[in-house]
Amino acid sequence: MSRITVIGSLNMDLVITAPKVPAVGETILGSGFMTVPGGKGANQAVAAAKLGAQVSMVGCVGNDIFGRDLINNLENNHVNVENVGVMDGCPTGIAMIVVKDGDNSIIVDPGANYRLAPQMINAVEELIKSSDIMLIQLEIPQEAVECAVDIACKNNVRILLNPAPARQLSDELLAKVDIFTPNESECGIITGMPVKSIEDAKNAAAYLIRKGIKNVIITMGKNGAVYNNGGDIIHKPVPAVKAVDTTAAGDSFSAAVAVALSEGKSIDEAVDFGNKVGTLTVMKKGAQTSLPSREDVEAFNDIASL
Repeated sequence: MSRITVIGSLNMDLVITAPKVPAVGETILGSGFMTVPGGKGANQAVAAAKLGAQVSMVGCVGNDIFGRDLINNLENNHVNVENVGVMDGCPTGIAMIVVKDGDNSIIVDPGANYRLAPQMINAVEELIKSSDIMLIQLEIPQEAVECAVDIACKNNVRILLNPAPARQLSDELLAKVDIFTPNESECGIITGMPVKSIEDAKNAAAYLIRKGIKNVIITMGKNGAVYNNGGDIIHKPVPAVKAVDTTAAGDSFSAAVAVALSEGKSIDEAVDFGNKVGTLTVMKKGAQTSLPSREDVEAFNDIASL
């Protein structure tokens, strides 16, 4: 069984479906309100666990009902929570999500996620060292990200960085990353190169590879993914389905790639697996509630092969 450590955020998602995103000062009616366990870190942890990996989560929640619910949900999904800190004096992170026609607009209050400090990362060095891959995102403080990347790099543990939400990253940090999984908009922010087409994505991937990243995978929603598999930068499409809710699609993709690579699969096989997992994720509502199991993916493989 592959061993994956996820360092990142835990949020409670407050989700509502609406006919449009309201303008400034406008009130509209929505429907289907749900509270759903989320946060990019927790999403990726649950996704990897449901795909068969042995997963440990490192992060912070507040000492409140949302925090307790998030920890319980991780445990119910067989994620190790020994290194999830419960912080007094600040709330658990939340994400307010408006879903329109299957796409989402999100506002995040990081809350306790921004209490994840380098000393907490240093305390889990042995956990990181024992992992096949470390997954990390950017919903936690930059100094925590840099500390975790340094520890993984020092111990020759592969690093998958999902740069969301996007911010500028140093060349020094990028050069330590093994697998980099931005979407089009995140890639544009990080590179300064707008990604509007597959050709744009190939150019942006080449730019990032020159920064020293070993594998760049740019996710493009219904247009699939652009990635490098050695000397070539190629495009891999995804099956055409009707998207119900795109929340956590990128998280499930990154987790799936990490699981596949930790099992010894090639980068081509990992991207194909990630595309299938991401596709299944958009076919259901919610973040962690939409994440497929390994059995779901295998059934999808059988259907796709008919």
